[in-house]
Amino acid sequence: MGDDAHLLERVGTGDADAFTRIYDRFADRVFRYALTLLRDRHLAEEVTQETMLAVWNGATGFSGQSRVSTWIFGIARHQAHRLLGKEVRARRAPDEPVSIPDPAAVVEQEQAVSSALATLPEPQREVVFLTFYAGLSYPEIAALLGVPEGTIKSRMFHARRKLAEVLQ
Repeated sequence: MGDDAHLLERVGTGDADAFTRIYDRFADRVFRYALTLLRDRHLAEEVTQETMLAVWNGATGFSGQSRVSTWIFGIARHQAHRLLGKEVRARRAPDEPVSIPDPAAVVEQEQAVSSALATLPEPQREVVFLTFYAGLSYPEIAALLGVPEGTIKSRMFHARRKLAEVLQ
């Protein structure tokens, strides 16, 4: 937390170099998280930009009660749900597969995993992403999503079981 928190503190003073470093560390992960939630590349890009803008404008509001990554993913989640609230759900098919940002660079196994992840219900997919791609712990995910830690463990259990079935 130390280095990211220090960078965020510098962002709060208007340090553009610190913001560039925060952006470089988190923008791609925020995009992938938003893509996991929204299943729409353009909307995920919008969420990423809105999230990073909120980080720039709200860095002084970071209280240090969580890791910087948890705070940033919380902003991204809020932005994604804000878009979904604007009837974005009606614009996408419920079974639309997750698009992969750079298909030429993706190996066959990664494609299979991505397809398998797309079969998961959104709450399970979100927990898998936050655990394995964002590197958050179960207590951090529970705090971010506002649900008990046991719920996170249950979602992960069911997600792993479904992924095992799909990938075999």
